[in-house]
Amino acid sequence: MKQKFGSKTTKGNSVSRDEPAPQQNSRQTTASSSGLSGRAGSISRNNSLPVREKIPQPSLDPASAQQYYADTLPSFRDVPNSEKQALFIKKLHLCAFTFDFTDQSKNVREKEVKRQTLLELADYINQKDGAKFTDSVAEDVIFMLNNNLFRALPATKSHDQDNTDPDEEEPTLEPAWPHLQIVYEFLLRYVCANDTDAKIAKKYVDQSFVVRLLELFDSEDPRERDYLKTILHRIYGKFMVHRPFVRKAINNVFYRFVFETEHHNGIAELLEILGSIINGFALPLKDEHKFVDKEPSLAEPVLGQLLKFWPLTNSQKEVLFLGELEEILEMTQATEFAKIMVPLFKQVAKCLNSSHFQVAERSLFLWNNEYIVSLVAQHRQVILPVVFNALESNARSHWNPAVHGLTSNVKKVFQDMDMNLWRECEAHYQQEEAKQRSLREQRQKQWQQIERKAAQRSAAMQR
Repeated sequence: MKQKFGSKTTKGNSVSRDEPAPQQNSRQTTASSSGLSGRAGSISRNNSLPVREKIPQPSLDPASAQQYYADTLPSFRDVPNSEKQALFIKKLHLCAFTFDFTDQSKNVREKEVKRQTLLELADYINQKDGAKFTDSVAEDVIFMLNNNLFRALPATKSHDQDNTDPDEEEPTLEPAWPHLQIVYEFLLRYVCANDTDAKIAKKYVDQSFVVRLLELFDSEDPRERDYLKTILHRIYGKFMVHRPFVRKAINNVFYRFVFETEHHNGIAELLEILGSIINGFALPLKDEHKFVDKEPSLAEPVLGQLLKFWPLTNSQKEVLFLGELEEILEMTQATEFAKIMVPLFKQVAKCLNSSHFQVAERSLFLWNNEYIVSLVAQHRQVILPVVFNALESNARSHWNPAVHGLTSNVKKVFQDMDMNLWRECEAHYQQEEAKQRSLREQRQKQWQQIERKAAQRSAAMQR
């Protein structure tokens, strides 16, 4: 049965092992007479609703830390059940203090005391002997979490534009992880706990809390990002009121990554969360839930935007875009494909002729996909003329042998589809090539005439 705190009637915030537990044989004694012991953590003698005064939260300065860590709090097993929630709050306050882990020689005792206390808190909330996360302790829980988790992340080399390849560098691990790991585990259990009422907890796990969690995804420590991924997913599942905001906030991180920073350590984890969210959408979809795999009619606008933002100078991004392009085409219906195929294969043709062999190779791999080949076959009269020049150019002059081999395979695919169409495109290509050759010769003759006239004029001026 859940216990709720009642009116504020007593003062003090200490919990003593020597004081006896309240007796339960004086049920008629009222709280105003002597039914309350004169300290926080006691309950009424009728053992019904606990009546406590709120234990004040500490000011997180060195003097307060010294005072709080001067005495050792008792363990939960050493106090009666009636005093455990008050002790729970005291331990939360104790763990709200943070210490500098960059200097291992400082606050050695305090760091170990806090670590042991955090472990005890995690064990306590895991026990199934009554509600732990009542409305009265929610503020203190969030107070401890806020002061431990939400901090300025250290500057990282991966955010340096001049850095060569951040993927090859070892990530910077969080020095305070011995404490942070347990705090994250505590937060995960708090969110997942059955006695955490979402209607009450949403006052504390609010939009500001979600935004600050998202900021931590830029941590270089993969252990921290893994916890954050799990916790944010659980928050999304439990706090339904926050779901639209979580999706929007994740999108804002993506926008900032694409248009401003171009560096973020947690993009993969956020994409994984968003992918899981999308997979959970039920049919029929709301407008804000529509994605290509759920709503095929979105293929055309999505592919259009992909082409609009196609990278021009970054070959690695082009390879990624081509991979994404293939995934979307696998979910595209023939009617939607017909609407976008001309600009789409104009871009593919440019990739076929890329001097970066990975881009050319990845674009040629599209013809290894049977579904894409079937779409191309249905519209070969339009697509082959678009890509024919690129294929011929690759076959004649591309420097990479692998690209040569793949190009030959793609040419064979088109020839097997429609040999007559291939010959028509080949004849047209040869005509265009002859025309271009004639234009080059004509242009060369014109330049030669200009050079002769210039030489004649120079000679005349020297006379």
